[in-house]
Amino acid sequence: MNKYITFLSTAASAFLFITPVLAEKISLTSLSAYINSLPMIKANFTQINSDGSQDEGQLYIKRPGKLRLEYASPNNALVIASTGSVAIYDDKSKSGPAVFPLKQTPVKLLIQKNIDLKNNGMVSKHIKKQEYTIVITRDPRGKIPGEIEMAFSGNPTTLRQWTITDQSNQKTTIILGKLHKQKFLPRSLFSISMNRPDVN
Repeated sequence: MNKYITFLSTAASAFLFITPVLAEKISLTSLSAYINSLPMIKANFTQINSDGSQDEGQLYIKRPGKLRLEYASPNNALVIASTGSVAIYDDKSKSGPAVFPLKQTPVKLLIQKNIDLKNNGMVSKHIKKQEYTIVITRDPRGKIPGEIEMAFSGNPTTLRQWTITDQSNQKTTIILGKLHKQKFLPRSLFSISMNRPDVN
């Protein structure tokens, strides 16, 4: 179950930095403005876990306040953030989903109404490295341990991958497919109660 929480942290922070610009380093002000103009997206992802295993799935975001991660077979896990909570559905668990307060995960920074990366204090490094723009973020309050490193290529700017290092120095890498802007995403995708396997 920890790898799903890790993915939440990764997805939340990394998505904050996707923006179409030239090959020069992207300003945090521009990144904030772009993300604030993206109300809904859909994308495929591949997750490389710390033990070398891989998972694939699909990501949905509907701002403000909603996120869904669908893991493909044979994993079949599901993560939903909505109505102030995060629910993790794991096929291996027989006791129903694990539910956490949204405020305890970095995903809340992604799906809040307004994002201000320049002034929120999360960015610890923002540099150019060869052909990539690298952004490293961490929780300045120390309530969410670890850090996330993101790599972007240019022409056009594309988020290639990000790696999260947790408090145990375990690394999880996410490779993101093409982002697709959406005009509509149904509420049912983000309903924790409707997606409970134990609800008839």
